[in-house]
Amino acid sequence: MSDFDRNDLRAFLAAARAGRLTVAAQRMGVDHSTLSRRLSALEGTLGARLFDRRPSGFALTNAGERLLADAERMESLAIGLPARLDADAHQVGGTVRLGTPEAFGTYFLAPRLAELCTAQPALEVELVANPRSFSLSKREADLAIGMTRPETGRLYARKLVDYALGLYAARRYVEAAETIRSVDDLPRHRWVGYVEDLLWTSELNYLPQVSAAIHPQARISNVITQLEAVRGGAGLAVLPHFLARGCQDLVAVLPEVHIVRAYWLIAHADTRDLPRVRLVSDFLTRQAEAAGNAFWLAPP
Repeated sequence: MSDFDRNDLRAFLAAARAGRLTVAAQRMGVDHSTLSRRLSALEGTLGARLFDRRPSGFALTNAGERLLADAERMESLAIGLPARLDADAHQVGGTVRLGTPEAFGTYFLAPRLAELCTAQPALEVELVANPRSFSLSKREADLAIGMTRPETGRLYARKLVDYALGLYAARRYVEAAETIRSVDDLPRHRWVGYVEDLLWTSELNYLPQVSAAIHPQARISNVITQLEAVRGGAGLAVLPHFLARGCQDLVAVLPEVHIVRAYWLIAHADTRDLPRVRLVSDFLTRQAEAAGNAFWLAPP
């Protein structure tokens, strides 16, 4: 172990997270042959094979899995040490990457970032608002907003806020289409829904909860594009109230149809107490609490 090189450990973490040598080398900004040499050096130092090299990519061996847990703890310590030493400083610096669903990130969080950035000029915020889940163990984000509480991993999660959804259509669509008096009328109308095999969470599979007889004519992979399709008259869709509230050209259909979901605030156990991560976590909590019924009530 006297020849142990911390850069070899960084190479190991990059390869374990990427699963492919070329991708890991790109992320580290090194040549793939350099990365390969570092991995071989680490395996030689430890006297263990850490990866199975397969055509589909790199897969961790049992020894690699054991090393991964220790390597991530060492990485978290290295990341957190400067922040802990400076924990009493008035200003919090560094970068926090926040992964969110696209509607929450775009329509709720983005308009509120000015307050955070003004109060903490040394803090850099990377907002990734995409319809996907984020792996905190692979450091894809420092904080994530999910739609379910994670059941595995060294993660800390708490419910940020419940939110409600309803049925919406463009005013012009409702005026031109057959009258909707009950749920039984819904299957006779055009619908906009999700592309089923691209759903990043089952929580987005709303339509069976409304009616098993509904079959969308237009399937769209994200809710913001769905919103625009509905506004254009493509049909009805299930939309969050906080998203539909800003669209005067939309009308609620069958307000008694009420769907509830939740946003969860998720952090990795190793980094959640870092000052910069804690600051952003507290900011999100305050903003969600201040929004109050905006997440829950349908537009007037």
